Amino acid sequence: MNDKNLKVENVTKQYRAGKVVFRDITMEFMPGDAVLLRGPNGSGKTTFLKLISVNTFPTEGIIRYGDLIIHDKPYQYLKNVGLVHDEEALPQHMSAVELLEWVLRTRDIWDEKSNDKIGSILDHLELDESRFDEIGTYSTGMRKKAQIAAAFIINPSILVLDEPLRGLDQTSTVKVKDLLIQAVKRNTILLMASHAEADKNGIFQKVMNFPLK
Repeated sequence: MNDKNLKVENVTKQYRAGKVVFRDITMEFMPGDAVLLRGPNGSGKTTFLKLISVNTFPTEGIIRYGDLIIHDKPYQYLKNVGLVHDEEALPQHMSAVELLEWVLRTRDIWDEKSNDKIGSILDHLELDESRFDEIGTYSTGMRKKAQIAAAFIINPSILVLDEPLRGLDQTSTVKVKDLLIQAVKRNTILLMASHAEADKNGIFQKVMNFPLK
């Protein structure tokens, strides 16, 4: 793909007759854009992020990543995307280490440095000896750390994060913000919904206020 921009083109999302979440939205995100999604619960933030992560389909319009229409070729698109959903859906019988290995292998980017990469990001997030235990035994904060590590381990071109700081203590929150800053410096497109004071570090250049008009 020559063009690495993410383009939302005339997108409408409607769940049922009379309930339109947003209508005819057009916008474009470029590499290095860091966008904070703000708004009350139920205002459409999660729906927008689900569209970007191909977890739901637009009622009208299309979304492109470069020349790729993302809902036509989701697997090809998602190789570029790191995801943290508000609802944690992690394999309960894998460890965090196994989860990250699975993420790297399914994207065909496993190499001789991968074990070191896994150790480094789990060290950074302070997920220590429990990294070898089953995720099903983790606390809420530990599951969130595993989910965040899985999103960042691939050095994605796009990060889609829905309340990634929820359930984290202050130290872990600072660690995640460090990862966000590094990602933006690498020209990652960052789209993040958060009720937390996420922008004290000046990470975000743009704010999307929901509901969208």
